[in-house]
Amino acid sequence: MFEALTERLGGVFDRLTGRGALSEGDVDAALREVRVALLEADVALPVVKDFIAKVKIEAVGEAVIKSVKPGQQVIKIVHDALVDMLGGDAPPEQLRIAGEPPNVIMMAGLQGSGKTTTTAKIALRLTRTDKKRVLIASLDTRRPAAMEQLTTLGKSVGVDVLPVVAGQSPQDIARRALTAARLGGHDVLILDTAGRTTIDEEMMAEAASIAQIAKPGEVLLVADSLTGQDAVETARRFHERLPLTGLVLTRADGDGRGGAALSMRAVTGLPIKFLGVSERPEGLEPFDARRIAGRILGQGDIVGLVEKAVEQVDRDEAEKMAKKLARGRFDFDDMEKQLGQLIQIGGLKGVMGMLPGAQKIQKQLNEASLDDKVLRRQIGIIRSMTKAERAKPDLLNGRRRARIARGAGVEVVEVNRLLKMHRNMADMAKAMGKGKMPFGGMAGMGGPSPEALKQLGSGRQLPGAGPPGGLPGLPSGLPGLPGSNKKS
Repeated sequence: MFEALTERLGGVFDRLTGRGALSEGDVDAALREVRVALLEADVALPVVKDFIAKVKIEAVGEAVIKSVKPGQQVIKIVHDALVDMLGGDAPPEQLRIAGEPPNVIMMAGLQGSGKTTTTAKIALRLTRTDKKRVLIASLDTRRPAAMEQLTTLGKSVGVDVLPVVAGQSPQDIARRALTAARLGGHDVLILDTAGRTTIDEEMMAEAASIAQIAKPGEVLLVADSLTGQDAVETARRFHERLPLTGLVLTRADGDGRGGAALSMRAVTGLPIKFLGVSERPEGLEPFDARRIAGRILGQGDIVGLVEKAVEQVDRDEAEKMAKKLARGRFDFDDMEKQLGQLIQIGGLKGVMGMLPGAQKIQKQLNEASLDDKVLRRQIGIIRSMTKAERAKPDLLNGRRRARIARGAGVEVVEVNRLLKMHRNMADMAKAMGKGKMPFGGMAGMGGPSPEALKQLGSGRQLPGAGPPGGLPGLPSGLPGLPGSNKKS
């Protein structure tokens, strides 16, 4: 998310920080470029005007012009203005689930915005993180198989789903769901309402009547961030008829501009509570204004990366891995676990995007095919090995490598690349066992070289970077993550 805006702003600020002193003209020229960048990112024009006016007041002041590092002062001012535009410096908004159970959350939005998937994601989050007992219910009697879809998703994430009763109206289903949640001792009831392809009076009236019946503590509008300003207009019109309490932006991982996220709070006054960042059930992030502003300005989000790892990685497994690495041992079973953990916390591209300085190599990131397919192909190769081969890589002669390649459906050259990668990771494990942390090309977390990224996209080893990008050693290979034997 925000890739285009991040790249554009990065160029503007690089020019500012490269100067020893700034004139008012320098600042004005930079802010003109910032204005164009925001408009190209599909940010609403009134929001852009207010943002630039606010930044200019502070950026052309005497304190900045005569500052020892005026360029960095301007960046800080822009950063603080972004934080304010995105919702302020307060902690991420929490769901209101502190009242007498069942606490009701009502999901609203247009058809295709991702309401049903988001319902399951929120239910999973409440179950795992908040330890709440959740019941979900579909009130969508119009879209074919909508109720069955929610039932399937609910079972996949392990939460209770209201049984489907044919012929009931959405209002009757809401009443039945409230009764079932009370009798079942559920802490939270999530109602997934029907949508339309466009806003119409019938849909709004139905949603308003459900809200009167259920009296939800949270009414969340789910909007597709890829629709840009259409999502902002949708939020504004829903808010006119429903007591919305917050927003959820889906498909944020596919939105390179980010205009909806940057406009939503300013236009509606409603907090963005979550971002949908993948199709996986765990692909839901709390919206944190300061972290998002940091990502936009290329400062990364190491805290978010650590939190993802803590949430997804089994601590006991991580501790076992750390002890094994401390003894300098690292076999293909260990490598498979590490690659799987990397997929869980967002894959190569997701992790790289949260590292400081990643915007400077954004083009190479986009060209390098940093997706889960590369990692899954490598896991497939490992799974084509026998138990003995996984434990003792030295057994892998030419004949065995050919057999493994046939079993995994790849060329022998890919098996060879995986073996080379394993050797480098094993060498890193031995170094870690001696108290060293050989990040090579990733030193300082500044990111691998463009050439290294090109090699990574083809599955080849990154030169001077330990494992690819220094990253498939996660979580034991990144300081500060569970299982690391090196303090951050």
